[in-house]
Amino acid sequence: MVQIPVYVFTGFLDSGKTKFIQETLEDPRFNAGERTLLLVFEEGEEEYDFSLYPHQNVYLEILDQETVTTKQLQTLAKKHKVQRVVAELNGMQLVGDLYSRFPEEWVVAQEVMFADTTTFMTYNANMRNLVMDKLVGGQMVIFNRVQPGQDTMPFHKLARAANRRIDIMYEFTDGSTAYDDIEDPLPFDINAPIIYIKDEDYALWYRDVTEEPQKYDGKTVCFKGQVAMLRRSREDMFAPGRFVMTCCADDIQFCGVPCRYPGSAKLVGREWVMVEAKISCEKHPLYKGEEGPVLTAVRVETGAEPAAEDVATF
Repeated sequence: MVQIPVYVFTGFLDSGKTKFIQETLEDPRFNAGERTLLLVFEEGEEEYDFSLYPHQNVYLEILDQETVTTKQLQTLAKKHKVQRVVAELNGMQLVGDLYSRFPEEWVVAQEVMFADTTTFMTYNANMRNLVMDKLVGGQMVIFNRVQPGQDTMPFHKLARAANRRIDIMYEFTDGSTAYDDIEDPLPFDINAPIIYIKDEDYALWYRDVTEEPQKYDGKTVCFKGQVAMLRRSREDMFAPGRFVMTCCADDIQFCGVPCRYPGSAKLVGREWVMVEAKISCEKHPLYKGEEGPVLTAVRVETGAEPAAEDVATF
């Protein structure tokens, strides 16, 4: 099966998506004649000018993101014999919903979000789930219309809360650009003999240890969590963790780490425990063939006081 790379551009109306895609397709380094399906799921004031492209193998299709089907996308790809796809998404729709309808051979090569700083915080205040949806999966976010000297820390914090790996760029109104180079220290010491995780820091630790398990390999951690039993795992294992909310109640999910513990059969589901364990980076069915953190308990104390907040957040 020949894979078709998909370049995805997200953001709300008038955030600069169309302008960026237009300039990208004008660049002969990106547009070297590849047969490109340009999918537009949101029409703004800007229009595409094909006369400026170095090659004309670009095929525009305007679709409804909410109702488009896998079959429609497959038909268009076949019709135009495309080698790649460039997609401008509708900011009012969830990205994942569309991805689930992509043909099997379509592979997201890059996802970039565009954000107008004059309206972005208002969107975040009123439609946080849509904002976080686009930040969580993005490789880069471009904050544009930034005034020279403007405090960019609120944008930095919001992007990093959603996705610690996302690259951040600022486009200023004077025409200059700058990459965000702020390093965010973790609220716990990963070089301590025992890494103590506060209740309010569990979500941050879980994301960090699952994204970069190698840097925790061989270290010891201590945290409070709830018991979850692993149905498909061998005996003497459970998964201590917490319910975590990324942006809204709809996305709350249990985030636990598999843990070897001889007394796991005596534990009660959902009871609070204090766990001290050594971390190793290895394969486990939960990680679907990839390596991830696996705990080996040093001690598990039952009857722990529940966390003040039942659901952990970022």
